[in-house]
Amino acid sequence: MKKKIFKIYRYNPEKNKYPYMETFSINFKKTDKMLLDVMIRIKSEIDNSITFRKSCREGICGSDAININGKNGLACITNLKKLKNPIILKPLPGLPVIKDLVVDMKIFFKQYYLIKPYLINKNILPKKERLQSQEERELINGLYECILCACCTSSCPSFWWHPKKFIGPAGLLQAYRFIIDSRDTNFEERLNFLNDKYKLLKCKTIMNCLNVCPKNLNPTKAILKIKKLIFINKIKTFFKK
Repeated sequence: MKKKIFKIYRYNPEKNKYPYMETFSINFKKTDKMLLDVMIRIKSEIDNSITFRKSCREGICGSDAININGKNGLACITNLKKLKNPIILKPLPGLPVIKDLVVDMKIFFKQYYLIKPYLINKNILPKKERLQSQEERELINGLYECILCACCTSSCPSFWWHPKKFIGPAGLLQAYRFIIDSRDTNFEERLNFLNDKYKLLKCKTIMNCLNVCPKNLNPTKAILKIKKLIFINKIKTFFKK
């Protein structure tokens, strides 16, 4: 059995004035494959006061997103063999800490809901369904798969600086998902809403979001495409006058 050292961020606002790092030493078992496996063992075998989120354990729910050795990721799909000793676990940066590795996601979801993450269609409702061609459907591949874990948004310096104004990579990725959906008729309104120096244009193309997404999505590419659409739309509007 291999022994690993874990340094875990601890903070209980009811007891601690300041956060601190606590060190744990644990022997790996053959059943320990992913980081979350050992986190659960530390909580059950060593210190049951350690607080973190978890749910599906399959990289689908996104609830166990944390900062692992300086990089955001999902504990449930992070292979232990790829982690160097010591393993340093911290909460997602840029979000208020509730306790230990649990962060307050309110500002993240507030920004997400601003983009109206649902289809808006002002046409008459069809008898069965709104159809798409295969080509139209393929346009949303690489967009709809986002699990809203906040790994990308919480790794973005622009979001750290302007959390109440900048939509963030996850929100903008989803904004583009609905902008290009052929079933949505709110194209102009969506572009006009995002045409703002903070909501969209505060993206500096640092690309941290691309490096941490557990689903290998590309928010930076989506953001650049939104900017391009806004530019093209402005030109079309100008020549219509």
